[in-house]
Amino acid sequence: MELYQLRSFATVAEFGHLTRAADRLHVSQPALSAQIKALEDELGVPLFDRGSTGMTLTPAGKRLLPGALEVIAAVEALRGTAAAVKGAVAGRARVGTLSDPDFIRLPEFLAQSIERFPLIEIELHHEITGAAFAEVRDGELDASFYYGDLAHPTVAGVPLAEVAYVVAGPAAWRDRIGGADWETIAGLPWIAAPAISTHRVLAEALFDARGSAPSQLIGADNEAVIRSLVHGGLGVALMREDVAAAGAAAGELAVWPDARLVTTLQFIYLKARAEEPIVQALLSVIDALWATRPQPASTQKTTPS
Repeated sequence: MELYQLRSFATVAEFGHLTRAADRLHVSQPALSAQIKALEDELGVPLFDRGSTGMTLTPAGKRLLPGALEVIAAVEALRGTAAAVKGAVAGRARVGTLSDPDFIRLPEFLAQSIERFPLIEIELHHEITGAAFAEVRDGELDASFYYGDLAHPTVAGVPLAEVAYVVAGPAAWRDRIGGADWETIAGLPWIAAPAISTHRVLAEALFDARGSAPSQLIGADNEAVIRSLVHGGLGVALMREDVAAAGAAAGELAVWPDARLVTTLQFIYLKARAEEPIVQALLSVIDALWATRPQPASTQKTTPS
């Protein structure tokens, strides 16, 4: 049984007339008639009743036609997939992630990447911002999410959203920090990420702007740990504004109202690799997901004073 025989069967059934079906298939009428006869012989049943006004399906033909149409559709789908694969981007993409997955829209990023580029295998690496930058710069990552401003001769970035940070402390310290001045806040234990992180850079900028330094600094390796330590009553820290607000609403955190720092969430890649298919594929997903327009952290942007 050949695919062209099934197509002939379906086309004759559609037109109910051998001549019109032959015209549609661009074959001669005798050739089409021979194809139908060969298929009937192979199946062992007549498919059409032949009359002076045309050809009508027999009961057997009516039963077999849906199956023939399914086979034809499956072959067309297979050919379409093969055509897509032929020119598709394929390979492994090493992508750096940071913060919590939902905030950087990681599930959506992965879903769109898989849907649009099924032959790309994405390998995720959760990193501190500074480490992610270094690995992109050195070619160890193909691209990465990143917090912070970017002015580098070899690394480019697509701004995605503005991100605000505020000073948060344990809920039990609400009265202690609510109306406190900077000297009081600076004198509390501070929890901060490693020096290579943007979180730490922002904290240092906060102190530098006021000409001071933390009296006690507790190190933590990521923002989730920082939040846990603050909630546990070990100190204060810079915390993403939305996270701090949620914690305050839940009665778990207190926010010092007199400082707010804004940075940028970006998607970074090596400039020299900008035209590589893998990088282009990742950037196209980012563009579709974020529309490459920074979303403001709120209606008012402020900086520490």
